Amino acid sequence: MDTLKAEKRTMDVKAKKLRREGYVIGNMFGKKIEGSIPVQMHKKDVDTILKTSGRGSQIMLDVDGQVYDVLIKDIAYNPLAGRIDDIDFQALVSNEKVNSVAEVVPVDHEKIAEGVLQVEMGEIYYRALPADLVDKIRIDVGRMKIGDVICVKDLEIASNPKIELLADPEAPVVSVTAIRNAPVPENETEEGEAAEE
Repeated sequence: MDTLKAEKRTMDVKAKKLRREGYVIGNMFGKKIEGSIPVQMHKKDVDTILKTSGRGSQIMLDVDGQVYDVLIKDIAYNPLAGRIDDIDFQALVSNEKVNSVAEVVPVDHEKIAEGVLQVEMGEIYYRALPADLVDKIRIDVGRMKIGDVICVKDLEIASNPKIELLADPEAPVVSVTAIRNAPVPENETEEGEAAEE
């Protein structure tokens, strides 16, 4: 399991200053933690871990030498600055179920001969013990044809007795639809031709 190094953050330094110095701030909370622990991590370490992990991923968080088994609960992106502003971690307790999210990853979509793949749900919400957490659900869509739909109940995660789905079992996850070219309104073509003359 990936480990991210962090240090406890003293609240006398403003978040803005830390970000300028190349840090990402965060908070760790959990059943056995009183309140929450503010943390700071080097941006390059965060970037490295987020190449393989994301929201709903289970990682080890090393806070000043003390290692916690955590879930990446939330990631706050700042699109204007092009950076991650802050990350929330939930410290896991081995015998306590947690709410989490798994990313839907379609596989072999380039093999679809006809139609267009529509991803209706990018994430599946569920509840499980730390030992049974899943961060990615790979769906082989290579054999799908126009009109085919894969619902939540059809996924491997739905047949796992250790996982309690929080999503509607009947909800479509991926589907293949026919390609429809939008008709160009007639008056637009006439105006276009008139402009060319």
